[in-house]
Amino acid sequence: MDPLESDGNGAAGDPLPPPPLLPPNVVPIKAESEPAKKKTARVPMSRRGLGSKGQKVSVLTNHFKVNVGNVDGHFYHYSVSLSYEDGRPVDGKGVGRKVIDRLHETYSSELAGKDFAYDGEKSLFTVGPLPDNKHEFTVVLDDVTSNRNNGNANVHDSPNENDRKRLRRPYQSKTFLVAISFAAKIPMQAIQNALCGQESENSQEALRVLDIILRQNAAKQGCLLVRQSFFQNDPANFVPIGGGVLGCRGFHSSFRTSQGGLSLNIDVSTTIIIQPGPLVDFLISNQNARDPFSLDWSKAKRVLKNLRIKVNPSNQEYKITGLSEQICREQMFLLKQKSKNSDGEAETLEVTVYDYFVNHRNIQLQYSGDLPCINVGKPKRPTYIPIELCELVSLQRYTKALSTFQRASLVEKSRQKPQERMSALSNALRNSNYGADPMLRSCGVSISSNFTQVEGRVLPAPKLKMGNGEELFPRNGRWNFNNKKFMEPIKIEQWAVVNFSARCDVRRLVQDLTRCADMKGIRIDPPFDVFEENNQNRRLSPVLRVEKMFDDIQSKLPDAPKFLLCLLPDRKNSDLYGPWKRKNLAEFDIVTQCMAPTPRINDQYLTNLLLKINAKLGGLNSMLAIERTPALPVVSKLPTIILGMDVSHGSPGHSDLPSIAAGTTRPTHYHVLLDQIGFSPDDLQELVHSLSYVYQRSTTAISVVAPICYAHLAAAQLGTFMKFEDASETSSSHGGVTAPGAVPVPQLPRLEKKVRNSMFFC
Repeated sequence: MDPLESDGNGAAGDPLPPPPLLPPNVVPIKAESEPAKKKTARVPMSRRGLGSKGQKVSVLTNHFKVNVGNVDGHFYHYSVSLSYEDGRPVDGKGVGRKVIDRLHETYSSELAGKDFAYDGEKSLFTVGPLPDNKHEFTVVLDDVTSNRNNGNANVHDSPNENDRKRLRRPYQSKTFLVAISFAAKIPMQAIQNALCGQESENSQEALRVLDIILRQNAAKQGCLLVRQSFFQNDPANFVPIGGGVLGCRGFHSSFRTSQGGLSLNIDVSTTIIIQPGPLVDFLISNQNARDPFSLDWSKAKRVLKNLRIKVNPSNQEYKITGLSEQICREQMFLLKQKSKNSDGEAETLEVTVYDYFVNHRNIQLQYSGDLPCINVGKPKRPTYIPIELCELVSLQRYTKALSTFQRASLVEKSRQKPQERMSALSNALRNSNYGADPMLRSCGVSISSNFTQVEGRVLPAPKLKMGNGEELFPRNGRWNFNNKKFMEPIKIEQWAVVNFSARCDVRRLVQDLTRCADMKGIRIDPPFDVFEENNQNRRLSPVLRVEKMFDDIQSKLPDAPKFLLCLLPDRKNSDLYGPWKRKNLAEFDIVTQCMAPTPRINDQYLTNLLLKINAKLGGLNSMLAIERTPALPVVSKLPTIILGMDVSHGSPGHSDLPSIAAGTTRPTHYHVLLDQIGFSPDDLQELVHSLSYVYQRSTTAISVVAPICYAHLAAAQLGTFMKFEDASETSSSHGGVTAPGAVPVPQLPRLEKKVRNSMFFC
């Protein structure tokens, strides 16, 4: 058979039949390929000009002018591969920088004396090329604190010169293989192009290289790096916020393109770290315990996992892997002896950890004997250390969710006056000493030490309209409802009060709320009932407490209430909040307002509460006076809906929560992505400014326009729904979205129709 002929089985390799013959009067048309579609540039549109309205003022900004002298040069991007000599890839954090620093010291001449900008992972940049496109090097690092311990016998040998003879093994060194290969060439001219409005991938990459140089500069100073924020190991920057946790003040530093040219943006920044020092002190603070003997060791085990400690008196550093099964006096291990058995192997003696340290090492232990030991070894080869010899290393990030108290304390202690902030930023710039950085000097980068002065404009506050035709102008961004009525007050009817064991006089609260509401124009009917939580239910889970309460409500009310006022026992972030909101909004279509009553509730508190209730039930508290006139730029002349969008991400410590897409005030920077209406700068700025005064929950101007604040509230509120989901409901069989190896993410509940069309989030 001819290999081109079919064998009758229709195989894919069969030849195609010949094309049909064309009629004599037909001229074939040549097929043309479709033109390649151009990529749409996803960058903000260029502005139409500058605004002119308002009172002009001079302001200082936290930007420092940058000059780039070497615009004709190029950054060369190299890919970096790090492995141990046996071929295993290096994955330890911080190891890469040590290896590349040693490589730079050892092989400087082979690399033409070039300075590096290394991102700590797989990218390295130089100004100008290295001698070859591919380099391979062997790098040796001395390693005093090797993680490969041989048990307790070595843990406390001192690392100073006099004690080296007592070590049972020599200092360990590690050998690394480093491969550097050319990846890309980035023109520095791209930075200049970006300043002229010609954004490109090259310009973004060039600015990324400059930011990597800033990170490297901070790393060499021993800073903790959190993206572009840098934190120094200075106790003066630490503020305790409770629970053995500290707020650590630092600064954010990055290069930005602006209308005035390239600038260095520096701002204050705060991260959360573990309290350094004696490990037992941290645990006592973390659990609010009286002493080490009242600690919950199961909690301690979870919070200590993977933290780094230094051990006294050797000062060696280890990573915590767990706790011992027994207390120090009872935990046994095999201690190698100098004598050998008949097979020539070292004999072993079973001793307790306590006996080893006290009698063999002559280290006195005050209280560790009756506490578990810290394990810094591996599952099959544990290495135990008495807890009082362990100190937590500084600058270790705390990644678990903060309590309400910790959040409030952090906000309070992070607050700075403008002059304090300016002083902190000037010190940060000076201490960073960017002028001496060899990579920045190679780029020809020089940074001014002065804050950039710009011209600003203060727009006049818009006039607000309230009930009974009253109008007012906010003063310093504030106003109040004293002796004033809401613009469109609602009537509260068919409602009830639910009390989850909050300590307050509920009858008095209802009377005061009714009186205050009447002053604002809101009429409140007497509640159906007050539902008090059964004492036996207080110990149940939050979800069950809510279920029991709704059982009680359904059994006593003839119809579903239109509104429920819920009294919670805890100030903010109550565990009941999420399950309660979900039950009302997603299952029963009931508008609800939560509050945590204090012993003294004044009229201002009640007015703020009524602002939310009125908005949720369809009322209107105040409005811009120009909303019902043609004066509002563009949008008042045509039917317009203004949408806000926000994404609420799971907080640290809640990685299994989905990202949910749906408020001194701070200025906000807006990017105009697309404007098909054609706003003038003045009109757009006036619109944005006006939208900061229509937030129905507040009697102050807000820093972000109201539609975005509403979106944020909606997303955050749905986030609370997911916080207390039962683990069994987070599997993919319930519609959750998962990635390989990822924590299952639950599906969001669907809101009921009535609340979906209300400002339930207000």
